[in-house]
Amino acid sequence: MMNKRTLPKSPDDLATVLDYSFKNQELLHQALRHPSYVYEKDDPGVSDNQRLEFLGDAVINLAISNLLMESFPEMKEGDLSKYRASLVSENGLSGIARELELGDYLLLGKGEERTNGRKKFSILSDALEALIGAIYLDGDFTSALRVIARLFSPLLNSISFGKPISDFKTDLQEYSQEALQSTPEYRLEKETGPDHNKTFYVAVYLKGNLMGKGKGKSKKEAEQNAAKEALACLKK
Repeated sequence: MMNKRTLPKSPDDLATVLDYSFKNQELLHQALRHPSYVYEKDDPGVSDNQRLEFLGDAVINLAISNLLMESFPEMKEGDLSKYRASLVSENGLSGIARELELGDYLLLGKGEERTNGRKKFSILSDALEALIGAIYLDGDFTSALRVIARLFSPLLNSISFGKPISDFKTDLQEYSQEALQSTPEYRLEKETGPDHNKTFYVAVYLKGNLMGKGKGKSKKEAEQNAAKEALACLKK
């Protein structure tokens, strides 16, 4: 009888998939360490991927802006912003992470393992941002841009063929500004759970009126879900 596949997979295999060779292997390993793993390990010499995630978020936003400008020279600023928001949303990033099978490489705490953390959109999107942050620090922006361009190529091609990419926050803002001359206001109502496994609860208001609520494993996800509910309410 065959043994079950051992997880996590080797980071070296991921580097091969990315077609990027790390000079500093620790950066690659850090990008794959979820805070829950480091929390349980309780070793001050081991860092989680949150700082790399912070950096990677900025690098991805700049790279996608650059790629959109180059790919669609006639596109207006409003459409560029809409597509960028869609591409770098939690759904967009986690979709790319799933294609990479990034979840199989992550180091997670026991709690996240039990709750299927390797498939959670928030964990996958954060890990992808951390990975790009690691590539940026290990190499430079050109190195990160090359990897991002390859990873996002299918989504950029979808835009070329006119296929829509859902971004409920952008849709709500455009709809509310046109119909109500108002901008949505998002309020974080509460957050529950430990630092490494929080759930966020967000409400969205228009002209002081509650229009929708949403929850998620990140503020971004909660805001998207709140915007989705608000849109459904408005369009009724």
